[in-house]
Amino acid sequence: MKPLEGIRVIEVAMYGFVPAAGAVLADWGADVVKIEHAVHGDPQRGLRRTGAFVIEEGDPNPNIEHANRGKRSLGLDISKPEGMAVLRELVAGADVFLTSFLPAARRKFGIEPDDIRTVKPDIVYARGSAFGPNGPESDKGGYDMTAFWARSSAAASITPEGLDGIIPLPVPAYGDTISGTNLAGGVAAALLRRERTGEGSVVDVSLLSSGVWAMGHGIALARAQKKPWVMARPGGPNAMANPLSGIYRTADDRHLSFVMLQPERYWADVCRHIDRPELADDPRFATAELISKHTAEAVELLRETIVSRPLAEWAERFVTLSGPWAPVQDSVQVGDDVQVRANKFVTRAGDLELVASPVQFDTAPLELEPAPEFAAHTEQILLELGMDWDRILALKAAGAVT
Repeated sequence: MKPLEGIRVIEVAMYGFVPAAGAVLADWGADVVKIEHAVHGDPQRGLRRTGAFVIEEGDPNPNIEHANRGKRSLGLDISKPEGMAVLRELVAGADVFLTSFLPAARRKFGIEPDDIRTVKPDIVYARGSAFGPNGPESDKGGYDMTAFWARSSAAASITPEGLDGIIPLPVPAYGDTISGTNLAGGVAAALLRRERTGEGSVVDVSLLSSGVWAMGHGIALARAQKKPWVMARPGGPNAMANPLSGIYRTADDRHLSFVMLQPERYWADVCRHIDRPELADDPRFATAELISKHTAEAVELLRETIVSRPLAEWAERFVTLSGPWAPVQDSVQVGDDVQVRANKFVTRAGDLELVASPVQFDTAPLELEPAPEFAAHTEQILLELGMDWDRILALKAAGAVT
């Protein structure tokens, strides 16, 4: 049994951030009913060009699948009185109300916390925003590129000195996905509080708060030292202060990453694994202080050795390496990673392979279901509410449901 089986979530949200929270809750077993505009659906469904990737009409669309797998879709126009009546009936039987609507829209449609609680007093009300519930910009919208990436200091911190411009987000919905996971965690905590006290909570997570949290360690250092964190230029003179903590190129133009923060502890073992045992006894590298003093020389020795063999050969040799290391993989290669496969971190959901949300329970990999087609479950959900076909047909005729 999944931990949230029996929990019903009503999701009134669009695009990536808050729907990603719904996807995580669905992964954990919740019944997530996705409310989509009765005519247009979630605008994310129309997104078929992302960077260099173009999704052909009729092909499965990862842009909608990633954040909407495992849900049920109801086409509903809540601007119509008949549609709002349906929403209120759904809320009456729900545990969580999840929304990305801005304050003005929430007031317009009557879906603020007090409105929802008149129907279900103990409901967990969860909202995702760009900039948080307080302050002068609490009513403004935003995307992960602006609120999560640029404003949180992540973009400036990852951009090396001297680079013309700012490094953008690594992939679409990067900040949305992380923020959605944070929101799902808040919902789970609020459900536990409700179980203990009988009281619902209003849960807030923003793109900005998630970005600032992800940068937390660096921000703390920067504030304490009163200077911003700036990434060293790869390969530059200040790029590595420890020869066993950095990136090295291999013979096949791949890269591997060493992260051994105690170089004295691991130096001899690395030297043996790269067939340079003489370096283990080199007096220049006898202590941590000497390794630090001679970092540039150690880095050059490691570079000239590691570039002599392909990554696959180093991977085989480093199976017994005691220090932490990893291959640098692209977004195709990671899907073939033996450890990723063993844990089903990437797994099939319908016609696509999707990434599972990161939490597992009792060591059981998550089994994913595909995202619903637009309004695919409208009649099923209305029938579950106890409606007869006369009322369903009347709702359709009024344009309140699809």
